[in-house]
Amino acid sequence: MASLSSPTAAARRQDSPLLPFVGLRRSPSDNCMPTSRNAVSSRRRLQICAAKSSPRLPGRPLRVAVVGGGPAGGAAAESLAKGGVETILIERKLDNCKPCGGAIPLCMVEEFDLPLELIDRRVTKMKMISPSNVAVDIGRTLKPHEFIGMVRREVLDAYLRDRAAEAGAQVINGLFLHLDPPESGEGPYRLHYNLYDRGRPSAAGDRQTVEVDAVVGADGANSRVAKSIGAGDYDYAIAFQERVKIPEEKMKYYEERAEMYVGDDVSPDFYGWVFPKCDHVAVGTGTVTHKGEIKRFQAATRLRARDKIEGGKIIRVEAHPIPEHPRPRRVLGRVALIGDAAGYVTKCSGEGIYFAAKSGRMCAEAIVAGSESGTRMIDESDLRKYLKKFDQMYWPTYKVLDVLQKVFYRSNSAREAFVEMCADEYVQKMTFDSYLYKRVVPGNPMEDLKLAVNTIGSLVRASALKREMNKITL
Repeated sequence: MASLSSPTAAARRQDSPLLPFVGLRRSPSDNCMPTSRNAVSSRRRLQICAAKSSPRLPGRPLRVAVVGGGPAGGAAAESLAKGGVETILIERKLDNCKPCGGAIPLCMVEEFDLPLELIDRRVTKMKMISPSNVAVDIGRTLKPHEFIGMVRREVLDAYLRDRAAEAGAQVINGLFLHLDPPESGEGPYRLHYNLYDRGRPSAAGDRQTVEVDAVVGADGANSRVAKSIGAGDYDYAIAFQERVKIPEEKMKYYEERAEMYVGDDVSPDFYGWVFPKCDHVAVGTGTVTHKGEIKRFQAATRLRARDKIEGGKIIRVEAHPIPEHPRPRRVLGRVALIGDAAGYVTKCSGEGIYFAAKSGRMCAEAIVAGSESGTRMIDESDLRKYLKKFDQMYWPTYKVLDVLQKVFYRSNSAREAFVEMCADEYVQKMTFDSYLYKRVVPGNPMEDLKLAVNTIGSLVRASALKREMNKITL
């Protein structure tokens, strides 16, 4: 899932604001499928930093297997192939539709050269709805060229995989089974997988084995690559989503609008959402603490949005685990984890698409740089450079959103205070700037002080409200 929830800086990045977005063209709102693709993306300059002791490969390029073809795997495979590395991308289900809100930040469109035709809807109006159904519009500070992009994962993922193939990666429709570690220090990893025949989708597949120099695990929350290296467990949420085809006149309400619902009824520790797609809306929710009750929470989310989705028909039901924090181990030997396999989903907001693609690209760049464009063997130290860089850029984001979730999602009264805070335009500006551009936004000291006072006031009122509600309950 990807969405917007934080009233503080949502990420860290060194880039400057993306001014070129002014005046972007618009696609027809009823265009459900991409009509063209920007297949050409600029090569990124990489700093070559292979160790002098790193052995040269005899007459062949470095060979890397990327397991998983979502945003993380697609981005990694493309960067590896462009960097001179022989790349194999193994994806179990090429038409996979993950139950994901599908929101991407504005900076991702330019940073990953995404054609605008991939974006179903450009959300400029985000409505936050409290447990008592107090609604706050939190898109008032957006500039005319700014928006939150809404995509379908099956469309985005396929595009990134196709672009990786055009860059030279070999895309294999197969199910990764397990890997055997090297028998010697620089020996190959042996990957075992079932190869599927696209002409026989119901067939069990043929057992295959391939030898590679390094492995990138991008195979999601239930990562088999992670299990292969003893990466450890993590808490996870269950995301449940229904795609609902609603009448055309009701779809106009969601043309540029998304909704987020908070309350114990829709989730005790997360939120419910209604996000617009090309010709339908995605209605969903998630929870870590009460996974067995997810269908009840989903029914409550539909109930909260009933007037706006009345007459709708459920066209697809999806469910999937979502990691709640990075795994204890993300690199071992010449194996690295990225995306959901590594646990790169933020608390509070549940955002994962950008961080998945970013981690895939950063990992691939570390491999290309460490191997001198595929001419030398790499080792664990090369992969750890990716981890160090990723953590320096984004670790504060995960910690801040973890704190926000613990403070504001702990009770209905705290959620009421959270929604009240979201009405503040300064909060909205800081939130959207941080989310859209993935960088820390400098605050105004006086406004920060005012925000702190208002936050304390909201929490005090929330606490008083909780006491009164408890009296009524008793």
